[in-house]
Amino acid sequence: MNDKIAQLISAELNLPLGKVAGTASLLADGATIPFISRYRKEATGGLDELSIQQIEQRMKYYQELEQRRATILKTIEAQDKLTPELAARINTCYDATTLEDIYLPYKPKRKTRAEAARNRGLEPLAKIIMAQREADITQQAERFITDEVPSVGDAIAGAQDIIAEWVSENERVRQTVRTAFRRDAVLQSSFIKGKEIEGRNYETYYDFHHPLRRVQSHQLLAIRRGEKEGFLRVSIGIDDERTLDNISRIVVKGHSESSVLVDEAAEDAFKRLVKPSIETEFAAISKEKADTEAIDLFAQNVRQLLFAPPLGRKRIMALDPGFRTGCKVVCLDEQGNLLHHDVIYPVAPNYDIEGATETVTKLVEKYHIDAFALGNGTASRETERFLRRLRLDRNVEIHIVNESGASIYSASKVARDEFPNEDVTVRGAVSIGRRLLDPLAELVKIDPKSIGVGQYQHDVDQTRLRDALSFTVESCVNSVGVNVNTASKELLTYVAGLGPTIAQNIVTYRAEHGPFTSRRDLLDVPKLGPKTFTQAAGFLRVPESHNALDNSAVHPERYALVERMAHDCGCSVDQLIASPEQRARIDIRQYIGSDVGEPTLLDIMRELDKPGRDPRAGADQIEFDENITDIKHLTVGLELNGKVTNITQFGAFVDIGVHKEGLVHVSQLAERRVSSPAQVVKLGQIVRVRVTSVDLERGRIGLSMKGLNN
Repeated sequence: MNDKIAQLISAELNLPLGKVAGTASLLADGATIPFISRYRKEATGGLDELSIQQIEQRMKYYQELEQRRATILKTIEAQDKLTPELAARINTCYDATTLEDIYLPYKPKRKTRAEAARNRGLEPLAKIIMAQREADITQQAERFITDEVPSVGDAIAGAQDIIAEWVSENERVRQTVRTAFRRDAVLQSSFIKGKEIEGRNYETYYDFHHPLRRVQSHQLLAIRRGEKEGFLRVSIGIDDERTLDNISRIVVKGHSESSVLVDEAAEDAFKRLVKPSIETEFAAISKEKADTEAIDLFAQNVRQLLFAPPLGRKRIMALDPGFRTGCKVVCLDEQGNLLHHDVIYPVAPNYDIEGATETVTKLVEKYHIDAFALGNGTASRETERFLRRLRLDRNVEIHIVNESGASIYSASKVARDEFPNEDVTVRGAVSIGRRLLDPLAELVKIDPKSIGVGQYQHDVDQTRLRDALSFTVESCVNSVGVNVNTASKELLTYVAGLGPTIAQNIVTYRAEHGPFTSRRDLLDVPKLGPKTFTQAAGFLRVPESHNALDNSAVHPERYALVERMAHDCGCSVDQLIASPEQRARIDIRQYIGSDVGEPTLLDIMRELDKPGRDPRAGADQIEFDENITDIKHLTVGLELNGKVTNITQFGAFVDIGVHKEGLVHVSQLAERRVSSPAQVVKLGQIVRVRVTSVDLERGRIGLSMKGLNN
């Protein structure tokens, strides 16, 4: 990356140039974002993952711009039109839109009206008219009459087509129209006649007019979806008259006959060429902005979901409730291995309470069950009531688990490989139980789009969404760390530097040779060389190792440094980890060197305090009102416990235990004005809500959190 690009990125992101340059150098060398953020703080000045990702994205933008610049230069040079001045403009342009404007007059064109006029020999006439100096254009036009141009009117019309194209390619004209769109654009949508009933979901947008710059992302995405599905007609409008006046000031000179013809051509250029082009440009810009906001929110939700508190090493009975087909029951050990599965029928239409009670009681005793993981789908509340009325010999917690995506997992290749001899119902119940045990380890097996959080995720740019979610999952996995001896291939795939192939090689090696006994053993895994080891090792944990640092976030490259600290304290590394008093004696300033600074040393000391600590908190339980199990039981003013299940730009969805989630609109989240629901609530948070509306016909519930001390 050259100095100019580093300076541009520094200015764009408001980051010091040295931090940008240091980060860019590491990225160019193939270092991963989690590794750079965690283990190269001296080079980056302590930049977080988001800043490093932004630098990476801007580097990619400028790399693509360089490739486009080379193509443009080559194309213009082939036309023998590349002057030194033009080459200089192109080579010093670092904005993609401006670069395309410069290129537009030289861009190979399809069959256009202007091109047809040129082929009929009318470009000289167009130049005469454009100069706006000739008093008698008719006389000039007569010179161009031919078999292909039978009249003066045809000659002038063809010349105006060429002028219109020139005007449409004029950079000042295009910037003028852009300014108008930027300042005054109004997004308009209306229904397509005959589809009013079928497109009822979009009735909010049947007569919608709003300044484009103020349209919220969820509104724009909904409108564009309605347009795509054929229910809405959508356009972006500006003040045409004022914009045309501004264009005329650029291209029209005086009040001659030529000037009038140029003005007419300019109007044609605006309406036929420039405005549609810039409208498309701004439609794309607004869509990209809406996509960015929706993707960012979705990524935040996914991060919170993946960071949901794990229950820890407990034995789980997972229940996937149902009515007619019964409730699937699976028992899992502390690692999530399947021990047993069964079916009970504690609710309608069978009501086999006695049989279900006997089965659950025996399984709880036989497998030493510590907690129930109950899916939140059909028959969840009825099954919960059954569980709460059981009289067990041991205390078994009841946790309601969001089962979104469990059915997708159960039919996936991952699930078939894990449980080739079990059907989809068993696999789905296992997934519910494992989500309670360790949400992160289980949810990485499912496409993040399918785990039930987010807003319009199917309407945004799928490549950008995939990249953002991959970054989010990778960030979460590496923040927590991964036990290399128990992790699935899917979980290992997200460890910095590994990827699917090496992750599979680790699992295969582990199956053939038994558990890893040290981090260094990883170097025996096929294709896991020193460079990959450097990137990944700090995020992999080996609890079975004799070296306590192998089960910590201390990178192997710093083991010698820790050993030196222990030696200086007159103890072993194990004793240093076990003794706060010994660690308190360490003056980290003595260990600052050319390749290690205070940020890294502080990270090491924090890790020695709690090696291998999990940043996630403990799991929370929620108790729904036992008497409220259906939307029909709700009344306005009723106050209930709920759990936040999804966050959008317009509010938060809350599970209150009636099989339909209620919406707390952004205006009802707090007494103060809230610009984003994420400022007030987080996914999985237990909140107190008040029912404000109930629409039985549409199955909609309005809720409020105002004045409830959340």
